[in-house]
Amino acid sequence: MPSINVLSKEISELIAAGEVIERPASVIKELVENSIDAGAKYITVEIKNGGTVFMRITDDGCGIAAEDVATAFLRHATSKINEKDDLDNICTLGFRGEALASVAAVAKVELMTKRKSDEYGTCYCIEGSIEKSCEPSGCPDGTTIIIRDLFYNVPVRRKFMKKDVTEANAVSQIMQKIALSHPEISFKLIRDNRMEFNTGGDGELYSAVYSIFGRDFARDLIRTEYEYEGVKVSGYVVKPLYAKSNRTFQNFFVNRRYVKSKLCSAALENAYENLIMTGKFPACVLMIEVSPNEIDVNIHPAKAEIRFTNEKKITDAVYFAIKNAFMDNGLIYEFQMRKPVDWAAMPAEEPQEEYIQQEMIFTPVEKIEEEEIRVEISDRKAEEITSAYNNYHEVQKIVMDNYESCEMPEAKQTDNDTYLSESVSEKAETEVKTTGSELSEYRYINTASFTKAVEPAPEPVKPQQEERPKLRVIGEAFKNYIMAEVEDSVIMIDKHAAHERIIFERLKTQNCRQYCQMLMTKRKTLLSAAEFEAIESNSERLAEMGFAFDFSQAPYVVTTAIPVFFSELDLDEVIPEIAENLVMGKQNPQTHTFDDILHTLACKSAIKANDKNDIRELQSLAEQVYFNENIRHCPHGRPVMFTLTKSNIERQFRRT
Repeated sequence: MPSINVLSKEISELIAAGEVIERPASVIKELVENSIDAGAKYITVEIKNGGTVFMRITDDGCGIAAEDVATAFLRHATSKINEKDDLDNICTLGFRGEALASVAAVAKVELMTKRKSDEYGTCYCIEGSIEKSCEPSGCPDGTTIIIRDLFYNVPVRRKFMKKDVTEANAVSQIMQKIALSHPEISFKLIRDNRMEFNTGGDGELYSAVYSIFGRDFARDLIRTEYEYEGVKVSGYVVKPLYAKSNRTFQNFFVNRRYVKSKLCSAALENAYENLIMTGKFPACVLMIEVSPNEIDVNIHPAKAEIRFTNEKKITDAVYFAIKNAFMDNGLIYEFQMRKPVDWAAMPAEEPQEEYIQQEMIFTPVEKIEEEEIRVEISDRKAEEITSAYNNYHEVQKIVMDNYESCEMPEAKQTDNDTYLSESVSEKAETEVKTTGSELSEYRYINTASFTKAVEPAPEPVKPQQEERPKLRVIGEAFKNYIMAEVEDSVIMIDKHAAHERIIFERLKTQNCRQYCQMLMTKRKTLLSAAEFEAIESNSERLAEMGFAFDFSQAPYVVTTAIPVFFSELDLDEVIPEIAENLVMGKQNPQTHTFDDILHTLACKSAIKANDKNDIRELQSLAEQVYFNENIRHCPHGRPVMFTLTKSNIERQFRRT
């Protein structure tokens, strides 16, 4: 067995730093929490290249005394804990004394700090846990920390860093959580010299939500405030009608610390039970205040998780807070169905465009045939066309009479040009000879050629196609299964599965630009930073599927065009689902990732069981399925069609 050695200070500090500092977002979280604990009212965070190259955190807090600056960078040095009993009553965000030491171990750090009572501040530089300089300096009240070249001395950690945009999104997300938890502080995030957000710091949670998530998200929230057995719950929850497609926008804060809590999430979703559709998730910004001795915040290295001594009390407090909010706002009745419209009782002259569009949107294929187009031509238009055709011979006669009565001028000689004295017909013959075979197909004006020109051209001979059997739809069973007769067989087709496969095949060709339809009313969808990045980085692939987006209103993605057969989709549901699939595929989504997206889109846009479809739609759908051997299973693998032969049917009836 190898001998046991005590690790050197350098190695031990790098290992310890790795437990706290995972990425630039970890650095920002630790240092911003220190600024909050220092009593700052204004905090500005600036990053470049995702934070890997440059980070700066500036606050107007209490500052650090000159004699304590070097000590602050030692491991386990803190001003928030003096004895073990303090661990049971932690009210600050940072307390373990590891943030500055961990950052200094893996980056180049410059700190400038000054207390209001001091005449001069202090400028302190440290790289890789080695002090470089410490001297008095002029600086504003508060603290500014600049971090450069994160993980410069740990190449293996730097190699596993994500793309700059991904790291920047992580910083943005953590700053959003911190800004929501402290609405009394004005937070400003600058990302690559561009303002990401700026909260007012007026103490109103709604103002912080509005600044970070935008007007549309804030408009759909309702206020909740409730206290149960010493647990106080306050904040905002989304109206059931505007539930989201995932849990991204569930924000829980315990004693003003953002935490990931499955317990709170379960209580939240139980309160929305029977009020939202399956597959939808509520959004919230909830503040939970509980006695510090009833929680354990030291179970996770990054303090992202928390443990409660009495979980049921927390669950009940969250559940009843939301239920009371619904009762106070009358949202229990929000999902009552509207009285159905009696279309038959409406005046005949009133247009019913919305109703017609709803009926036609599920048309699985282009149903308009040549004879239907002719039917749509108005009688007046047909008369105009007929009249113009009948007058053609009269126009021809006038032209020929004028031509035959025309006298050709004699040739005149000038210095610059010569007019030929030959007739027009002679000139035409000369030109034909000089141009050779290239113009042999042209005819010149004379009675014979004019008469021949108006004769209808013979129709091109079309190659004879193999005559395919006639398929006739004879009905629909259970409003989902098409029954059709073809030759000596009866076929049954699952119309949803069949239409789903047809749309899937169209999308899979990646040539859906031809089906792209611009939206008159653009649709804004709120996404997380990671989801927004996933949509933006894959916009070209999505354009091949018929989608177009505007990315100028982050964190909202604006859908400007969709495939025409998706016009009935709920984009607030579909776009986040596409984004979530792309996020799971990370930087370079593979084919199977896009196949999952295509499955989702095809399933959601296909006609459904119990949808009302006329006989022409069913006929068209049945023909596409029967005569295309590639359409025999839906994208999920279920069969689309099965056949009953005449002989099998007769055998069942004992005829054979």
